[in-house]
Amino acid sequence: MKTAARKFKDTIYQELSKTAKALGNPHRMEIIDLLAQGPFTVETIARYTGMTIANTSQHLQVLKNAQLVAINRKGNHIYYQLTGENVYATWTSLRELGMAHNAEVKKAIDDYRKGYHNGTAVTAAELLEKVHAGNAIVLDVRPEDEYHRGHIHNAISIPLDQLEKRIRELSKKQEIVAYCRGSLCMLVEEAVALLTQHGYKARKFDDGYMDWALKGYPTAMTI
Repeated sequence: MKTAARKFKDTIYQELSKTAKALGNPHRMEIIDLLAQGPFTVETIARYTGMTIANTSQHLQVLKNAQLVAINRKGNHIYYQLTGENVYATWTSLRELGMAHNAEVKKAIDDYRKGYHNGTAVTAAELLEKVHAGNAIVLDVRPEDEYHRGHIHNAISIPLDQLEKRIRELSKKQEIVAYCRGSLCMLVEEAVALLTQHGYKARKFDDGYMDWALKGYPTAMTI
């Protein structure tokens, strides 16, 4: 016969396993990574993740049932958002664990980046120093709506798909530090490669806006 302590532990671990199960899917991991940028409709999430709206809705429902995402209605639109910063913090811990102990993850990232040869990334501490000193241009290459919701202090917005046309807006007299959504966002690799090809001194910040914000570093928003 089970003791009260045993029943308690069985219940707790069973409930916690539901959270782990909700996280344990590649599509749902990507959704959480995306929602760290702010609320999105199911249609936008589907477009960014390459899934059908039906599949996206199913994954969002699993995350909602696990209390990892919530909905917010604005007019006729429903937006999905993370229920708290701790959801993203948990995802980043899981991501870092995988990167540290799963050789295939590291190999996949290294193989992708080999095609760009973008050099050493700027650390958060280095970027903070550059932001305070004003001796670098901080470039946000995410879509504009994500930039407006929140960005690194003094960063300027030029989405990657506009960068080649607008590249002359940037000065070659200062180093450019580009960033996007986070360490798994490869927009920054393309941005730094493009800038370098055009004669700019450019480096990447491997982390994203949310990683920066969670450290308590200076941020801004325009909405």
